[in-house]
Amino acid sequence: MKITTYFFKVMVLLALFTIHCSLFTQAGNLANYEVVPLPQHIDLQKGEPFVLSNQVQILAGEGLQREALFLQQYIKEMSDLDLAIADKRQKKATYITLSLSPKVKEAEGYILTVSQKGIRIEGGSAAGVFYGIQTLRKAVKEGAVLPAAIISDAPRFVWRGMHLDCSRHFFSTDFVKKFIDLLALHNMNRFHWHLTDDQGWRIEMKKWPKLIAVGSQRTGTIIGTNSDIDDGIPYGGYYTQEEVREIVAYAAARHITIIPEIDMPGHMLAALASYPELGCTGGSYQVGHYWGIYKDVLCIGNERVYQFIEDVLTEIMDLFPSEVIHIGGDEAPTDKWIQCPKCQGLGQHHFTKRVFDFLTSKGRRALGWDEILDGSPEDAMIMSWRGTEPGAKAAETGHDVVMSPTTFCYFDYQQVEDPLFEPSRCGGFIPVEKVYSLDPAPDSLSVTARQHILGAQANLWTEYITNEAMLEYQALPRMSALSEVQWTQPERKDYEAFKERLTRLTALFELYRYQYAKHLWPDRQIPSRWQF
Repeated sequence: MKITTYFFKVMVLLALFTIHCSLFTQAGNLANYEVVPLPQHIDLQKGEPFVLSNQVQILAGEGLQREALFLQQYIKEMSDLDLAIADKRQKKATYITLSLSPKVKEAEGYILTVSQKGIRIEGGSAAGVFYGIQTLRKAVKEGAVLPAAIISDAPRFVWRGMHLDCSRHFFSTDFVKKFIDLLALHNMNRFHWHLTDDQGWRIEMKKWPKLIAVGSQRTGTIIGTNSDIDDGIPYGGYYTQEEVREIVAYAAARHITIIPEIDMPGHMLAALASYPELGCTGGSYQVGHYWGIYKDVLCIGNERVYQFIEDVLTEIMDLFPSEVIHIGGDEAPTDKWIQCPKCQGLGQHHFTKRVFDFLTSKGRRALGWDEILDGSPEDAMIMSWRGTEPGAKAAETGHDVVMSPTTFCYFDYQQVEDPLFEPSRCGGFIPVEKVYSLDPAPDSLSVTARQHILGAQANLWTEYITNEAMLEYQALPRMSALSEVQWTQPERKDYEAFKERLTRLTALFELYRYQYAKHLWPDRQIPSRWQF
């Protein structure tokens, strides 16, 4: 009898110990909904949490099977759980349910509901469901126990973009996809792909094959910041049209629209080297070795130039379904036009209108850097890079505007004031806090003008970014700060709280092996060279 009583007491203690350990483990694995970018409304509810396990299934509404596959993949990456995707609802089963709902008014909005019985993600569209999945994904990385909650969320801006220059330095198809995944992680929906410039033409054009045969290759690259030393090493690369279609589809699956940029009428030296007859002097030209602004531009009084532009844009429109096509328009010196008999009396506004009218006739919209503002058609979209003032002026006059000012959004600039141990040689200083402080549509603008601010975008120019690791390092974690500028309402933003959320997000950077700058976490940095 005593042995039985003793055994019973031991079993009770073991059971209590097991329960205690389980509760302790669950508390340590408790999910945190305060992710990056911060959702608009997080309302914790009474009741028991939801425990994620391999018994949970994913149930997708019509048209959401692809989102279900993404959720399955993300959960496995975050927690090693392998959730099945169910065909139909069954009794006594526990689900994460994905559906579209008319009660979500914004197309990119979602409602994420968590209770002990299951999880529901309802979206105003498939994109809204996808962003709800991103929030769940970033919360689950904290663990498999999710507190009861209702999260109602939608983005502040419709244009949430990142830019990548693949002309100055070329990046592989696989890396471009990895970069697109980074946009998806941050709820961004526009990828501005800079494909041509003086230093390289990077996209195959069937009608103008020399753009690849000649324009995609340069015979050397200047060393440092436009020094007199040229490395003399041939450099090149380009994307076939098949690869472009593959990347466009990859982005579209993640609800990201690719905005292609063919910069014109300046920044065209690679095209002039390929077809010298397109320039005012007829050459000779070579693909650029130096960075900066070249005086050789397209001959805007030559009708063959417009045939070239229309042929190129026709192929671009066939490859990219985006309504918006970026036509550049920045930094086009007039020196050659002044001297050219064909260009006498013409200016950039003449060229811009010809290109604009062509795109409009094809049902597309032209977007250009803010230099095109003077004399541009009323429906032209403006990307404000020379500060926020040109964008404010454009918005007040009725142009749709994307804010991308050098003072906040040029991620090739340095992240610290002392660049001694930084990989990039580009000047400027934009720390994380500065990025976070941007308000693309401040109250100082009129109500009407604010309605024309579509959103914001950061740019990664690659003159001094020579490889993938450097590019990731320059982007992160400033990209995370930008995501809250783009997504979260201003009254919800708090830099100190953001740093805590960002610290949790870095676990994902490390999981996916992204390089990121660690200035906010000095204990993670590599020691200075004299400490080795």
